[in-house]
Amino acid sequence: VQLQASGGGSVQAGGSLRLSCAASGLTFSRYVMAWFRQAPGKEREFVARISRSGGTTDYSDSVKGRFTISRDNAKNTVALQMNNLKPEDTAWYYCGADPGTWSYTGTSYDYWGQGTQVTVSS
Repeated sequence: VQLQASGGGSVQAGGSLRLSCAASGLTFSRYVMAWFRQAPGKEREFVARISRSGGTTDYSDSVKGRFTISRDNAKNTVALQMNNLKPEDTAWYYCGADPGTWSYTGTSYDYWGQGTQVTVSS
């Protein structure tokens, strides 16, 4: 199983980035997919998640209204569109595959991607 995250980079505050996570080796549509992030010196933090069908999404309060999660089950991908980025969004972003626990901590997730770095300058 592999989750390959991409799309990170450096942007100025107010800018946008689109992260993508390509999954292989698993039955993608059976998993709730989520994005987490971890900033230096901080714990991993839930960002957003999307149900198996894509019909239900959930966001942390810190990104609600600025980030949008989506998925394409035909292509085995999940994306995170990030708009109006702020310096506090700076972190490594990870996609995770949740077998259905709908956990906010990620401890029960089956698989994780390697992460992609996002840096937002003021």
